[in-house]
Amino acid sequence: MGAPASAVGRELLPDTAVVGGDGRLAVGGVDLCELAAEWGTPLFVYDEAHLRARCREALAAFGPGVAYAGKAFLCLAMARLVAEEGLGLDVATGGELHCALAAGFPPERLVLHGNNKSLAELGRARELGIRVVVDSFDELDRLDRLHADDPGPPLPVAVRVTPGVEAHTHAYVQTGQVDSKFGFGLAGGAAAEAVARVRASPAMHLAGLHAHIGSQVFVVGSFEKAIAVLAPFTAEAGVEELCIGGGLGVPYVAGEEAPTIGAWAAGLRAAAQAAGLAVRITAEPGRAIAAAAGVTLYTVGTVKRIPEVRTYVAVDGGMSDNPRPVLYGSGYEAFLARSVDAPRPLVAHVVGKHCESGDVVVRGARLPADTAVGDVLCTPVTGAYGHAMASNYNKVPRPAVVFVADGSARVAVRRESLEDLLRLDA
Repeated sequence: MGAPASAVGRELLPDTAVVGGDGRLAVGGVDLCELAAEWGTPLFVYDEAHLRARCREALAAFGPGVAYAGKAFLCLAMARLVAEEGLGLDVATGGELHCALAAGFPPERLVLHGNNKSLAELGRARELGIRVVVDSFDELDRLDRLHADDPGPPLPVAVRVTPGVEAHTHAYVQTGQVDSKFGFGLAGGAAAEAVARVRASPAMHLAGLHAHIGSQVFVVGSFEKAIAVLAPFTAEAGVEELCIGGGLGVPYVAGEEAPTIGAWAAGLRAAAQAAGLAVRITAEPGRAIAAAAGVTLYTVGTVKRIPEVRTYVAVDGGMSDNPRPVLYGSGYEAFLARSVDAPRPLVAHVVGKHCESGDVVVRGARLPADTAVGDVLCTPVTGAYGHAMASNYNKVPRPAVVFVADGSARVAVRRESLEDLLRLDA
């Protein structure tokens, strides 16, 4: 007999997730309740086998040149894992670049993004020969100025093109529409002018084109539409590579479905072929690699029942470790690590400990009726944009990050201490 209808869907759990005979959840061969007891909560837990499997899927689907989008989740351990699996790494700031280099990531497999790169960031890229995705005419001016001051070999660049395609996703994570802070507009001629500038400059050589239509996109057709729009311009530019960026969505709650990385790649290649485009199609998946690999563990501290109104289940984290519900109204599931398949008749708001009424982790969460203070509550699919967007709001220390594999756990990022919160104060 399958799991009860009210149980959390297995498709939302990491690849190695196993529910034992006692109902408790283990990931990577490690019991999550025991992990919470040993390392404390909140705690980000990553299934290392899941991360590696998605990296390998991306490499098989797109081939060499596919890059992991570091903004989804980046630390030294993750950068090393991505390097070991043969992917490139997309970094968007000097800080992400510093992390990648500190991890020993090969510079030739790095790609520098960003809509407002500083002279220092561009100068570092020139020193190491890192490919840059250029985003504005001001940036082209900076690269020319750097070259004039210190001539050297031309830097490989890709021109970011805004195709004018609106993806079906939250407005805050749409990036391909005409009105965007990112890239050179295709329709208005800015993209063509940028390509001409790059070709005429001794500071750069044109390595390809880049586009990105948004994040958490479930419909491959949106990407196919972008390929169709970009195909004539790509052919005219005479480049060998078109990167469609990232943005492939992942299911967060029951009933959501998304294409696999392989299906996404196949759709992109078919669209390019239909448009008569004979270039290498590549991508920069981030969420699709990291999201479902991670779960967050919390400890329930308060259960507040307001008769005929609502029940609030308060945990020891919240918007400081997962701001997505506050920023985008994102939905999540919740369950107890001690009883994964238990019926979940209790409808409650899972809320954080911050001084905001909007600090809601899961609205209308379904939980077991016996949910109590001290329980370890788990939210799945938190591997992307949880740790990456975490803050110290209310001076809450950021959680630790633990990688689990083959029955053992290792700390990838240690938990912040109270002393850490004051370390930068003058």
